Amino acid sequence: MVARILIADDSPLVRQRLRNLLEHHSDWCVCGEAANGEEAVDSVRELSPDLIVLDFMMPVMNGLQAARAISKLVPSLPILMFSMHISRQLVEEAQSAGVRGAVLKTDVKKVVEGVEALLRHECFFRSPN
Repeated sequence: MVARILIADDSPLVRQRLRNLLEHHSDWCVCGEAANGEEAVDSVRELSPDLIVLDFMMPVMNGLQAARAISKLVPSLPILMFSMHISRQLVEEAQSAGVRGAVLKTDVKKVVEGVEALLRHECFFRSPN
């Protein structure tokens, strides 16, 4: 079965880079993209993805706000936060919002490991220094 992944990031370049990275995996396809948190919530309703890679800093509705809304809609949907800055406080807030993993944008190759872990119903948080 192919896992359908939604990418939500305000940068078209980041979305394209993530799409290219994720679609190299034969069991995954990117079912849609969103440029802000509100679009991410709407896309979850419309596309029913199996997983979402969600940027933290987005316009209209940030990643935490979007994660809370998405978790209310589909509590079982795995969410992987993708951010330039991951602090212990952000991780704690993200977990309480329903996020099951977090990856730094500077470590983009970890996105694949994070997606794999979340699809196995595991959490994927890397402790910030």
